[in-house]
Amino acid sequence: MASTKVKICGLTSVEDAVIAVDAGADAIGLVFYADSPRCVSIEIAREIVRTVGPFTTTVGLFVNAAVSELEQCVRETGVHVVQLHGDETPAYCRQMTTPYLRAIRVAPETDVAAAIAAYPAAAGYLMDAWHPERYGGTGECFDWHRVAGMASDPARVLILAGGLSVDNIVEAVQSVRPYAVDVSSGVESAPGKKDPRLVREFIARVRNVA
Repeated sequence: MASTKVKICGLTSVEDAVIAVDAGADAIGLVFYADSPRCVSIEIAREIVRTVGPFTTTVGLFVNAAVSELEQCVRETGVHVVQLHGDETPAYCRQMTTPYLRAIRVAPETDVAAAIAAYPAAAGYLMDAWHPERYGGTGECFDWHRVAGMASDPARVLILAGGLSVDNIVEAVQSVRPYAVDVSSGVESAPGKKDPRLVREFIARVRNVA
């Protein structure tokens, strides 16, 4: 079985991006959502993408942005993939020309399989905790048993997010066996500021899961 990949999301500086990549991150996430404390400017994002180079996947996170605005941001920064973390519909996604990950915020009533099926062109599906007022970044977990077993289907690239930290990441990976895990607040000393020790420890624990 291939090892689970790691995405460090919500990076706001070149320094933190270098720390993440040097620690072994496979991907980094840049937030382009003004209401987030982790939102970055086009200029900083462009510098981060240039610094980490072509062999680290760069992901731009958007929430209910106009498609034209999103595509322009992709062109100006050079991010490889976009992550749709809002209320974007299947019709919206059909307008996309950039590969995208679809975030699915798992509420108690969410039919996860149906939510995945609604976005057949997605490059992957990011499972996050549902919150009535916030689009991710809550530091809250959801019931991993809701998606356990889904990752065994090779047609589903499943990315586990939501409240992950050094304290629960081993259990999370063992329970779900996702393609990748995504962490933001769980490796921070403050919103938007990554803790180098936590970043290294998180990635090391993922790599050591049997």
